[in-house]
Parts: sequence; C-alpha cells; structure tokens
Amino acid sequence: MTGTTLMVQGTTSDAGKSVLVAGLARVLYRRGLSVVPFKPQNMALNSAVTADGGEIGRAQALQAAACGLEPHTDMNPVLLKPSSDEGAQVIIHGRPAAELDARAYHDYKPVAREAVLASHGRLTDQYDHVLVEGAGSPAEINLRAGDIANMGFAEAVDCPVILVADIDRGGVFAHLVGTLALLSETERARVQGFVINRFRGDISLLQPGLDWLEQETGKPVLGVIPYLHGLYLDAEDALPREAVPEKATDALKVVVPALPRISNHTDFDPLRLHPAVDLRFVGPGESLQPADLVILPGSKSVRDDLAWLRDQGWEAALQRHVRYGGKVLGICGGFQMLGRAVHDPDGVEGRPGSTPGLGWLDIETRLAPEKRLERVHGDRVLGREAGVEGYEIHAGITTGPGLERPLLYLAHGPDGACNEDSTVAGTYVHGVFDRSEAADALLHWAGMRAGSGQGEDLAAARERGLARLADTLEEHLDMKRVLALLGAVSTEPVA
Repeated sequence: MTGTTLMVQGTTSDAGKSVLVAGLARVLYRRGLSVVPFKPQNMALNSAVTADGGEIGRAQALQAAACGLEPHTDMNPVLLKPSSDEGAQVIIHGRPAAELDARAYHDYKPVAREAVLASHGRLTDQYDHVLVEGAGSPAEINLRAGDIANMGFAEAVDCPVILVADIDRGGVFAHLVGTLALLSETERARVQGFVINRFRGDISLLQPGLDWLEQETGKPVLGVIPYLHGLYLDAEDALPREAVPEKATDALKVVVPALPRISNHTDFDPLRLHPAVDLRFVGPGESLQPADLVILPGSKSVRDDLAWLRDQGWEAALQRHVRYGGKVLGICGGFQMLGRAVHDPDGVEGRPGSTPGLGWLDIETRLAPEKRLERVHGDRVLGREAGVEGYEIHAGITTGPGLERPLLYLAHGPDGACNEDSTVAGTYVHGVFDRSEAADALLHWAGMRAGSGQGEDLAAARERGLARLADTLEEHLDMKRVLALLGAVSTEPVA
C-alpha cells in the first residue's frame, strides 16, 4: 500500500490548520476511508501519551480520535517543547532526544528530517490517505533553509497543499496573497486552493473578495467555514481564545494561574465546560482573585515558574486563600510546587540547583533525565469510589511522608498526596477531570454544593465537537475537490 498525502498549511499560527485536519479526518472516517493524521514538526507544551508509550502534540491525539485511531508517535515524529525563550526539549519519535537552542536545532534538522520521512513512509504503507498539518506559516523566510514543517516537507514527499487563513483576525486576502508571493514557483504550484476560516456574517458580502482572489491567483476557494461558537476541541497549545460563558452566581469559582511555561492546559477543559463551575485563568500583573479552588497547573520549567509565581506576589495570596478555607490542587508540576523543595541537580529543566517549594505537602521532588510517560486509570478519588483516567508526563521523582495520604488510587498503586486537613492536594495525573465521576469527587471536595449538576465526560464532548465540525465541513467545503486531491473515491457519509 502507498497512501496519498494532502497537506494543510496556514497563513499564520492558529489559522485553523489543526481544526481543518481534524474535521477532514472525521469526514473521511465517516465515509469509510482509511485515513491517518500527521504533523512533521510541532512546537507545543500541550502533549499526549501514545499507545506505544511516547509523547506527541495534543492536536495529533485529537486528530487520531477523529480517524478512529489510537495516537501513535509516527503521527508527530518531532515535538519541540519550549523550556525558555531560546531553548526547547526535542522529542523524536516520542522520546526526549536533546535540549537545544534555536541555532543548535537548525544544525540538528537533518536528523529530525530523517525521523519525519521515516514516520511518513510507515504511515503511507499502512493507510490509504495521510492528512498532514503544517506548522506556523510557510512564508517564514528565516526558517526556510532545511524546513521540515511546511513546504520543505511538501516538496520532499511531493504532495498538494491547501492554504487556510483566519478571517476573524482581519486582512485575510493580504494573508493569502502575501503568503503565495513569498513562496517559490514550485511551492506556489503546490497550493491547490484556499479555505477561509471563522467567517461571521453575510457570505454574499464576501463574494466579491472571493471572486477577486480566484481571479488574482488562479486558485479556487475550496470553502468558507463559519465561526462555530461554543465548539469544543482540544487546543493545540494556546490558552482558549473564546470568552468564558456566563455562569450562575453560585457556581464554584476556580482560578488557574497562567504560568509562563504552563503545560497541558487542556486539563481544565472539563471545568470550562461544566455548568456549575466558573473557571478563570489569571495572568501576569493580575491579582489572584477570590476563589473556592486554586489549581496550580503543569509546567515545563517548574522552578522558574515557581519563582515567577512568587514574583507576582501570589504566594502570599495563596497562603491567605488556604487560611480562609480555600482549597488548592496541584497537577504535575503544580503538585511538585506544593512540596518542600524541587531539586534539579542535573539541570534537567534549566540551571542546576534547588528551589524551596510552597511547603503545604510533606514531599520533595528530584528532577531526573528519564521522563515517565504512561496512560493510567483508577477507581478511587479522595477515598470514594470514582473512575479516573488520564496520563503522566513528568521527569520528577517525588518522595516523602505526604505520599502516605494519596489523592488517587490507580491500577498501578496510589498517586499524589493530601495534607493532614485535606485542604491541599496534588497529583501527577493529567486529565484528572476528564471523567465526570472523578471531576464530581474533586469539585465536591472543593466546595461545590450538592445538586449543582454534573459535567459530561470529556470524550463525549470531544465526539460531539468532531461531529459538529464534520457536518460543517460537509456543508461548506467543496468535498468533491478535496477528495480528488487525495485521490479518494467520492463516497457518501456512513450513517
């Protein structure tokens, strides 16, 4: 088998590449076609654990679900996880390979390219159709030498490209025409059409611009996708753009500090969607507003983010919060912050050294080069029966008497810790709120009143979002042309 490949590139970051690939994947899957997602190179702190025990970008895990597949490291062979403004951990085929700054990574690209082409080759051997997501924009001139993320990859595997732009940002025609102008002649020839994303309003008012675009470029507009308010899909990396819906005045108030290196913020998606929870992210320069529960999130650089939290004056605010009856939960890096100290003797996340923790949990953490990557599940939360599942991605080894009061019981044993009066707790499990019964146990611990209602499992919300997205693409995209680009037989969706 040699599968066909179609690539989606964007005029900017967050133009809609991830969403378009996920939607097209579900459209093809519903039509009974053999399809798999692929992103050669991803830069994100939002990751997922794969069936083969590796780590890939969260967006590719979502796209795998759209295809009815378990995520695999071949779907995202190169993942860059920023650890500073200039450096990143390089993940190759799901495993940490190096810690490099931007210049060193440029020299490393030939190695990364081999990994990319090997993974793509394996996928084309197994599936009829490969849907590829680019990264950033193909018009980033300074990154074109040795490119493996956009047109460099498309040229290497000789595949057609769809270019997507976000009209909600403004300047959509300049984005599309300008991007084409900055491509080489062979690269421009690869672009087989445009998709305009997030359109609001009367399409007839946009039509003159669409006609001009097609005449100016000689390339078709394959579709205009409407702005889908309230659509839930796992975000690739950026914090949610949409405003938080208004919640009832008696909703449980949850605050999450938006740390500079926050990771896996999708941990909080179930709380954003929960009808009885008012979730807010708090950023730099903001005060830590009154809340029932403060959650310290995961972090790619725990000691640096803890220092930043203290610089914001939030340590004193957290102490007041706990003193007056508020609850604190730490997830992964946030769990490590709640202990007595975080030690990094080998410089795993930056300069070697130790940093005092917040001291609420009687634990200490030593960062080690070997990362733990595992999917987990269990049946008890805070001592009550409740199904819980998620995944661990961390380099810390945590010890101490506090672990004798675990937060969760997983199949492989206890996880996390609680303080003596059960006001502060932590866990290594990302996705701890994904199952509604686990979320219910944790939210009632945090003070949610009985009878406030229950959220749904995140998997059900994700499936609903994928179905809505696929229905929208079926209606607003020229699917006959898209299928032709893939060399796919035009079939009707399977009921």
